Amino acid sequence: MTNKLNLWYKGGLAFKCTGCGKCCTGAPGYVFLTEEDIETLAKHFNISNLDFLKKYTRQIGHQISLLEDPKNYDCTLLKEGKFCSAYSARPVQCRTFPFWEENLKSPKAWEELKNSCEGLTQIDAPTIAFEEIQKTLDTD
Repeated sequence: MTNKLNLWYKGGLAFKCTGCGKCCTGAPGYVFLTEEDIETLAKHFNISNLDFLKKYTRQIGHQISLLEDPKNYDCTLLKEGKFCSAYSARPVQCRTFPFWEENLKSPKAWEELKNSCEGLTQIDAPTIAFEEIQKTLDTD
């Protein structure tokens, strides 16, 4: 684990997800799924794991990723209004956003993320403790 004293966010970071869906739209990418993600999502949609895989995912090398709309790159789980149809069962990768290494590499990276993630600028956003942020990094 990185020495806590050397990290710029050791005092924690403010964040409150608004469910806006902006982190799930507009850019090509991958949402890689764990076995647990697949089971949780299949249960959420009340279908078998195999049916979930056929309807919502694609194979990328040796990994499974959620599908995205080929026209606008929106995640397949987004529905009208850009809200996640599986928010309570969303994959680990989604649950740990915005606390990803690339967003935490510097204060500048975090500030730039504010342009696309309104959850970082919410006045009533709680401060997420350093230890909680580090736990999200350990899920990779």
